[in-house]
Amino acid sequence: MKSRTALVDLDGTLTDPADGIIGGFQFALRSLGENVPERSSLTWVIGPPLRQAFPRLLADPAKERVEAAVTAYRDYYRERGLYEATVYAGIPEALDQLRGAGFRLLVCTVKPRHFAGPVIEHFGLMSHFDGIYGAELDGRFEDKGDLMEHIITERRLAAGDMIMIGDRGIDMIAAKRNAIRGFGVTWGYGTAVELREGGARHICEAPHELAPAIAADLES
Repeated sequence: MKSRTALVDLDGTLTDPADGIIGGFQFALRSLGENVPERSSLTWVIGPPLRQAFPRLLADPAKERVEAAVTAYRDYYRERGLYEATVYAGIPEALDQLRGAGFRLLVCTVKPRHFAGPVIEHFGLMSHFDGIYGAELDGRFEDKGDLMEHIITERRLAAGDMIMIGDRGIDMIAAKRNAIRGFGVTWGYGTAVELREGGARHICEAPHELAPAIAADLES
């Protein structure tokens, strides 16, 4: 069986992290005396790096102000938000199917690696993965394309033997940039249109669709 590698996004793909992430953004904005939008208008912050999202929410998007917001967010997230999430139904089974099909699984997320590991372990998903890759706290690898390039180099992988599974257009764009096949999922926070425009080869509406869709694409 040929060895292949599946890069798997975390937020919006493995877990629904809305409570922790949106709560962190609201806490940070409140701490800085900023306007605090309603929860329903903040779902777009799930996915992009913090340093890309906060400038759109701050009255003064100067670097120092953005860094203060990032610090406040991480204080909240470290204390509370980290585990304010749920694993999507069917995810453990879908991961088992992918491993059974010969895939090595790696988490690939712009969430800081410092946080991603504890989340994966807390929700009992660690046994499914051979490695966890995320952004560094200083901002390195916040660009998902750069993170994928880093994984390819460190693991000495061939892009042609890799796929990326994620719920946002940035996942698909980063995969395409690295010549990796991208598979979009709609149970997270990206739309089918966003994923299609990002270059998704196939879009799955439920976890059980992943393994069959990927197998069919690789055989075509």
